[in-house]
Amino acid sequence: MDEPIRRGPRTVACCGLAALAVAMGIGRFAFTPILPAMQEESGVTLAEGGWLASANYLGYLLGALCATRSDVRQSFAIRLGLLTIALTTLAMGFTDSFAAWIALRALPGFASAWVLVYVSSWALEHLSRAERPDLGGTVYAGVGAGIVFAGGVCLLLFDARFSSSDAWAALGIAALGVTVILWRPIASDVKAAAAAPAALASPREIPEFWRLVFCYGAFGLGYIIPATFLPVMAKQVISDPIWFGWAWPVFGAAAVVSTLIAARLSLVMGQRGVWIVGSFVMALGVLIPPVLPGLAGIAIAALCVGGTFMVNTMAGLQEARRVAGAHARVLMAAMTSAFALGQIVGPLLVSSLIEMKGGFSLALVAAAIPLLLAACILFLRPSNERRKQWTILGGSSGK
Repeated sequence: MDEPIRRGPRTVACCGLAALAVAMGIGRFAFTPILPAMQEESGVTLAEGGWLASANYLGYLLGALCATRSDVRQSFAIRLGLLTIALTTLAMGFTDSFAAWIALRALPGFASAWVLVYVSSWALEHLSRAERPDLGGTVYAGVGAGIVFAGGVCLLLFDARFSSSDAWAALGIAALGVTVILWRPIASDVKAAAAAPAALASPREIPEFWRLVFCYGAFGLGYIIPATFLPVMAKQVISDPIWFGWAWPVFGAAAVVSTLIAARLSLVMGQRGVWIVGSFVMALGVLIPPVLPGLAGIAIAALCVGGTFMVNTMAGLQEARRVAGAHARVLMAAMTSAFALGQIVGPLLVSSLIEMKGGFSLALVAAAIPLLLAACILFLRPSNERRKQWTILGGSSGK
């Protein structure tokens, strides 16, 4: 059994950042910059690429669902998740079997959901106890940092004529190295371990459970459509591959910067206020390309989506911590499950619209609707809390 470890809030935030960089930047999103090389080298078709992405989405959903009822220790869940991501990523570089690839994309999807849920619970609990909730932005900047790292590694390797297998192996080794470094610092202390059984609360015991679950699921549905199809639209406008090589690291950098800024804004607006604004900005950005065709509209949309997807993730999970308290992990896991379901439904919805006239435009409108709906539902919070929020923002006192 791990001995209790005394750690400062900055150490906790940096550990959370590194864990989410591996879990999401590598376990979830490394496939995006590597897929074009896999298509060129191994003949992976667009349909097969979709199956591999769907396997990861499905694994993410199952991992989040499992986390809603799991009572394992936080340290065990995070360590197991990171180790699984590292080994499966490494294994992707040593096989060319499509069936094996399906399994090797599903497993890190499952593990990344566990790491996101358990790191969120672990880190936010420590930061709350240390009265440093502002460092939550550092934790969630890990996702963007991981995207920058994975995209940068792929850019350098492919520019040097290395293969997709080399890229998978390099990222797997990097993930394994981070896992080894984090193994000891992630150890749960006595208070965190003692709090684990409380996470098995019923949804009836958690205020606004279904409201937050629905809004986070709507975010997953609204986010995945532009994230999937904006690159396709961009490729129709400009074909120079260098733009696509740099696009992913820039997307991740936008996520890092926006998360850190949002963490400061949340001290004034509250997490829910940030989530509402983030949903509106993402929805408006998604609606730009149908109104402003061409590269300019696509660039604005990409900036709005890239600049808010981690803001909404951070604000949503921190709002879950505020609302649910000791039962936060159950709410976080349920919200993550809804997000995963939304990102599975999104591409299916698009495939039914894409054959119609103006298919891409219809798809983007379909993405904006749930985002706007979620923002409105979040705003219609219990009246006493809404009055308090407007007082903080300098509006009506709500007497």
